Amino acid sequence: MPEKEPIKILSKNRKARFNYSVEETFEAGIELRGTEVKSMRGGKFSFTDAFGKITANELFLQGFHITPYEFGNINNHDPDRDRKLLIHKDEIRRLRRKVDERGYTIIPLTVYLKKGLVKLEMGVCRGKNTFDKRQSIKNKDIKRETDREVKNRY
Repeated sequence: MPEKEPIKILSKNRKARFNYSVEETFEAGIELRGTEVKSMRGGKFSFTDAFGKITANELFLQGFHITPYEFGNINNHDPDRDRKLLIHKDEIRRLRRKVDERGYTIIPLTVYLKKGLVKLEMGVCRGKNTFDKRQSIKNKDIKRETDREVKNRY
């Protein structure tokens, strides 16, 4: 029986799950250069405001900040450049239809290492209204209270 490949989660985008309702998810590789991989492994990145944009039949990640590697030299790269996401063309066409026709947004949800490669879990999301956000907070509070009651009971 083959073993599952080890996955090391580098970061999760909690803000995305609060601000958006995730309709579906997919995995994408990210095209990195030089010392960006070392910065990513060290957790020196921020993607709370990042989103995917389809241009010229390619998917790019915008607003993804990777801090320059501190031991790098002149070979460090622009921390805020657009980075190409690596997915199949058929999937890009399907995503383009959803984004254009139905008003969805492509948001990064999780950054992780899989077989030594940096991967992103991207989500096709729709923005939540303020009512939906309040409902999420209310559900979270109710769950916290019930967990507290169960813990205190036993």
